[in-house]
Amino acid sequence: MPEEIPPTTLQKPPAAPRSPSKLAATFAAIKRKPRLALLMIGALLVVFVVLPRLTRAWHSVSTDDAYVNGHVTFVAPRVGGQVARVLVEDNNRVKQGDVLVELDPEPYQVQVAIKQAAVDAAKASLVVAQATVRGQIGQTRGLRFKLQHAIEDVDDQIALIRARVATWERAKATQVWAQAEFDRARQLVATRVWTQQDFDQRREQLDVANAEVKQALENIHQARADLGLPTQPLNGNFTEVPADLDQTFSSVRQALSEMLQSAAQLGVVPSSYDFTPKQILAEFYRRDPGGDLNKIYAEIIQAAPALKDAEAKLIQAERDLDEAKLNRRYCTVVAEIDGVITRRNINPGNNVQAGQTLMAIRSLRDTWIDANFKETQLRNLRIGQRVLIEADMYGGRRTFEGRISGFTFGTGSTLALLPPQNATGNFVKVVQRLPVRIELVNYDPDKLPLFIGLSVKPTVDLGSQPTGSNAGQFLQALSSASPSSPGATAGNQ
Repeated sequence: MPEEIPPTTLQKPPAAPRSPSKLAATFAAIKRKPRLALLMIGALLVVFVVLPRLTRAWHSVSTDDAYVNGHVTFVAPRVGGQVARVLVEDNNRVKQGDVLVELDPEPYQVQVAIKQAAVDAAKASLVVAQATVRGQIGQTRGLRFKLQHAIEDVDDQIALIRARVATWERAKATQVWAQAEFDRARQLVATRVWTQQDFDQRREQLDVANAEVKQALENIHQARADLGLPTQPLNGNFTEVPADLDQTFSSVRQALSEMLQSAAQLGVVPSSYDFTPKQILAEFYRRDPGGDLNKIYAEIIQAAPALKDAEAKLIQAERDLDEAKLNRRYCTVVAEIDGVITRRNINPGNNVQAGQTLMAIRSLRDTWIDANFKETQLRNLRIGQRVLIEADMYGGRRTFEGRISGFTFGTGSTLALLPPQNATGNFVKVVQRLPVRIELVNYDPDKLPLFIGLSVKPTVDLGSQPTGSNAGQFLQALSSASPSSPGATAGNQ
């Protein structure tokens, strides 16, 4: 039977602090009892190691299926040629703008000289075209005065007809007077009052009057025939002519055609070729609200087809020269990003083609983590959550900070070259993994670089408050450049 403990023993007051001699005695007792020591060490491990890890595991998600990824830029020349120099080796660190490869620039320098000569020739042609256009302007202005002169000639001939009709009327009056004198003389000579000589004079006057009347009439017929009018009008009015004869007469139309032919070389074309000279000139003056001929001709010179053609050829020649200079500049291949050279496969003397890969540059700063989380781990993951990253390279002694920046819209198996086909009847459920991108925060590759492809272990802190853009979301917001409606999509097409 166990020994019973007296009641007084259970009701003892709290013991006083032990003296140093008593503590030493206690530790000595612990040393004599190793099982008690192990229990105390175990308790400490549970309190300070196991419990924090359990708490952290309860509020975090991690995976060891993750690696470092980053952008790679393949270096390729924009022009072909022979390699003159290669200035970098594999693993060399370069910055944007550093010269990597130099191609032989001499063939492109020759092309620059050829294109420069073409530009000089085009400039000379432009000067000739300007002189030609100004000459055509002068010719057109001269033909304009020729047209005006033709209209004035028609008006003069119409006035001539009227003058000849008046002469004819005067000749007829003289004829009537001569006929009366002749009749009187014939009566008087019969009575021997006038002499035969006086009678002959009256006859001669009558004959002259008759001839003058006939000549005046023929002159009228000639003037009307010159204007293309019938010599004998139906109503007998010789002065009657069409009101628009000075606009439709053949010589006027011919002068108008010559002026239009010359103006067509300057790009001046009437809206209708049936217009009369007055209508065409009125349309021409409407080119300037004030009817200023100098402004009109200045505008015509600038828009002249020959001048435009010469200017276009000059622009084309200048663009060809720019292209030749650009190709010559492309003989120097430079780094487009900061990074480290890898996969160099070119040497001096090699002939390369435009677009041929010469080497690659791995970016140092555009680096992220691709973590493949199980689908059962995705429930509480959101964009912006804080991530702690352990790199196997540093043996867990160094941790990097990051944040979730996005989720790949498809599991790794669906993005494979041969995705699974689950409709064949032999479906076996396998836990899928979804690639999650984690961007590094405050990452400095100069101090602790992360090499592309290295294995890492990211741990997402589920209790952290998501930060940054699209925080707390599964999908990123629609970018401003994306079409927001079917109409916008159709417009972009």
